[in-house]
Amino acid sequence: MRRTRTYSPATLDAVAALGTQIATARRQRRMTVAELCERAGITPNTVRAIESGAPTVGVGVVFEVAVLLGVPLFAETPMEVAAIRERVQERLALLPRRVRAVGEVDDDF
Repeated sequence: MRRTRTYSPATLDAVAALGTQIATARRQRRMTVAELCERAGITPNTVRAIESGAPTVGVGVVFEVAVLLGVPLFAETPMEVAAIRERVQERLALLPRRVRAVGEVDDDF
């Protein structure tokens, strides 16, 4: 049985925007759906889902298609993305490894 998931409007907008960028890039490169499917190892239904902004396609698949078509992810160049990743990892290293739920806070003074 399939579980129905609800997505926020911001998520749906972001996925739709990325799908539109991917569709635009594919068409600008005059690449057919079949050619993209062959390069990415996916089905035509998956390409249609990505380009229509379906939030159910795996993020790795969507990012791989974007990279194949030259759609920027987080930055314009792969080197910039690597720098962003490094900065975020450094920030993450400063935070606790585990977060525990805190009981009810007694703020009644």
